[in-house]
Amino acid sequence: MDTLTQASPRAAEPIVRDRLYIGGRWAESTGTGTLDVIDSTTEEVMGRIPEGTADDVERAIAAARAAFERWSQTPVEARADALEAIAAGLEERAEEIAALVARELGMPVSQAILIQAGLPRMSFAALASILREQGEPTERIGNALVVREPAGVVGCITPWNYPLHQIAAKVAPALAAGCTVVLKPSEVTPLNAFVLAEIIDAAGLPDGVFNLVTGLGPVVGEAIAASPGVDVISFTGSTAAGRRVAQAAAGTLKRVALELGGKSANVILDDADLEAAVTDGVAKCFLNSGQTCTALTRMLVPRARLAEVERIAAAAAAHSRPGDPFDPDAQIGPLVSATQRDRVRGYIRKGIEEGARLVAGGPEAPDGLDRGYFVRPTVFSEVRSEMTIAQEEIFGPVLSIIPYDSEDDAVRIANDSIYGLSGGVWSSDPDRAQRVARRIRTGMVEINGAAFNALAPFGGVKHSGYGRELGRYGLDEFLDVKAIRI
Repeated sequence: MDTLTQASPRAAEPIVRDRLYIGGRWAESTGTGTLDVIDSTTEEVMGRIPEGTADDVERAIAAARAAFERWSQTPVEARADALEAIAAGLEERAEEIAALVARELGMPVSQAILIQAGLPRMSFAALASILREQGEPTERIGNALVVREPAGVVGCITPWNYPLHQIAAKVAPALAAGCTVVLKPSEVTPLNAFVLAEIIDAAGLPDGVFNLVTGLGPVVGEAIAASPGVDVISFTGSTAAGRRVAQAAAGTLKRVALELGGKSANVILDDADLEAAVTDGVAKCFLNSGQTCTALTRMLVPRARLAEVERIAAAAAAHSRPGDPFDPDAQIGPLVSATQRDRVRGYIRKGIEEGARLVAGGPEAPDGLDRGYFVRPTVFSEVRSEMTIAQEEIFGPVLSIIPYDSEDDAVRIANDSIYGLSGGVWSSDPDRAQRVARRIRTGMVEINGAAFNALAPFGGVKHSGYGRELGRYGLDEFLDVKAIRI
C-alpha cells in the first residue's frame, strides 16, 4: 500500500486504496465495486476505496475470532507497548492525517492537526497509561474474586464527522481490553482509516487482531451488527442508524454501545459574563462547521438581555469566516457533502418559515464560495422550543437563541428535547452553575466553557444513546465481569 507522499495538499490523481486489511494482510475484496471519496471543497474525486461485501465481513470476523485467544491472553504490559507504538505512528503521520481529513471532511487544517490528528494519538496513549496503572483489574468480595475479561470480537462502526478520533475512541480501548476488532469506517471519510491500518500493521500486532472492511452501512455495517461471530458492537452515528444497528444486533443478543445525536442546550444564567459566554457558545456551535454531536446548538439566555446577546452572537458569526481548509484565514470549512449542505440549508429555510428571526447568515451560499459544500454561519433568535430548528439535530453551523424567563424555565427548556448528550452552563457563581448542571438530563455538561477532557466518560442518555467512551469508562465497555468463588 502506498502512503500519501505528495507535497501539495491536493494531489493531481485520486488516492487509490484498492485492498482491505484482513488477518494481518492487505486483501482484495470479494466484490468488484468501488466507492469514490469526494473533496468537500473542490467537489472533485480525491480518492477511491473498495466497496466491501458481507463475505468480506465474514472473512474479517473469522480472522478476528482466530486471533482472540492469543490477544486476550497477551500480558497487559505487552498490550500497552502496542498501543504506545500505534500512538507514536499516529504522531509521525499527524500532518498527513490532518491534510486528509481537511480534504475529506472540510475542517480547517490548522484545527485538524490538533483535533482530527491529535485526539486519536491521545486516545491510544491514554489507554496505554491506564493499562499500566491498573494492571489486570480484580476485586475481592468475600469468597469471590471478581475479574474483568475481554468481551470478544468487537465490531466498530464509525461516523464521518470526527473520523479517526471516533475510530480511536473505539479501537484503542477494545485492543487495550484484549479484544479483537473489525472496523467499518464511514464511506464518506475513509482514507484516514487506511493510515491507521498501516500504522497498526507496522506495530506488529498478531494477525487478525485488527481488521478493516470499507463499504456501505446497509451492507458492511449490517453484516457486522447481525453476525453471531461478533460479541460487542460500538456504533457512533445518527439516532435513526443507531436504532437500526441495535435491531440488527438484537438477534444474537450481543452487547451494543451507541453514541448518537444531540441537541445540546447552553444555559447562560443572568449573572454570567455575557461577552465570554456568547462568544464561546457560538464557537462551540460552529466548530467543525457545526458537524459535532455535542455542539451547543441551543443558546438559552435571559429574555431581558436578548438584544445584547444577539449583538455579540452576530459579531462572532461575522468573524467565523468560511473558506478553503488550507486557507490560513478560514475559520470554518465546507460541510462534508452536497447532501449535508442541502439538508442544512433546508433547516435554515425552515427556521425562517416558522418565524424565527434571522440575526446572521441565511440559506444562500457564502459570497465567493459557489463551489464546495459551504453554508453561511447562521444565527436565529426568538426561537421557540417547539420549532423544528430547536428540536431536530441540524448538524451544520446553525445556532438557535432561545429566551427564558427564570432559572426553572431555562432548565425546563434545556430538558425539552429527545436528546441528552451534552450541554453547558454559564454563571459567575460556581455552586449555582453546578446546581443547574445537575438538573440538566444529559451525559455531559461543561461549566463556563470548560475544556474537553479526553479521559472523562463520553456519552449520553435518552435518544443520544447508551454506553460510554474514553478513559477507563470506555475500557469497561469491552470487559466482561466474572465472579470466581474460592
